[in-house]
Amino acid sequence: MRRSRFTVEQIIGFLKENAAGASVRSLCRKYGFSEVIFYRWKAKYGGMDASEARRLRELEEQNRQLKQIVGDLTLDNQALRELLSKNF
Repeated sequence: MRRSRFTVEQIIGFLKENAAGASVRSLCRKYGFSEVIFYRWKAKYGGMDASEARRLRELEEQNRQLKQIVGDLTLDNQALRELLSKNF
């Protein structure tokens, strides 16, 4: 997955600047991102603090690891069932 040029803390800062009264268009020009990206960030991080966003990132990483473990165990389970179903 492509990494963002901006950290979550910076993104939350942009959102707070917008809430303080800065227009979306001026923020986009000033920091170099598109309005579509801004609204995507607003949908994902709107109303969050930096600590909450950090916790979200940790939970997403933990979820990715758990999904990988489940996938590995499923493959092992299928291989064992296939092996046991063969007649010797």
